[in-house]
Amino acid sequence: MEVKKNLLTYAGLRALEEEMQDLKVNRRKEVAAKIKEAREQGDLSENAEYDAAKDEQRDIEARIEEIEKILKNAEVVVEDEVDHSKINVGCTVRLYDEDFDEEVEYKIVGSTEANSLLGKISNESPVGRALIGASVGDEIEVETHVGISKYRVLGIQRS
Repeated sequence: MEVKKNLLTYAGLRALEEEMQDLKVNRRKEVAAKIKEAREQGDLSENAEYDAAKDEQRDIEARIEEIEKILKNAEVVVEDEVDHSKINVGCTVRLYDEDFDEEVEYKIVGSTEANSLLGKISNESPVGRALIGASVGDEIEVETHVGISKYRVLGIQRS
């Protein structure tokens, strides 16, 4: 069985590395201090601070494990080597949304970096998949859960 590669932009890679560093260096120490302080209060069976600190510790360790898995299978998109005339991971695209009669802008990223609130859409999402390989002027139709959406590619930028 082939392991799925996690496509990341260089910025996404750096953000994950910085988050992991913060979790391992700072957050682990903070939680260890909270646990120590809660233990000093005595009876652990009814100690809410101790339970909360242990829960926080578990969440931190789970996130570290998740980031390590992502980084283990990471493939960084070298944005300078990507064809500038076609949409690919790492591009910021300006589109005309025919349904809403407005311009929208998205950055195409790997699924681990996707965040629609920040305008980052996954290359694996319906819109992202339809845009990969498109050029300026192309008209794209995307089947989504609400029906068919139509877009026209207005511009492609490297990040």
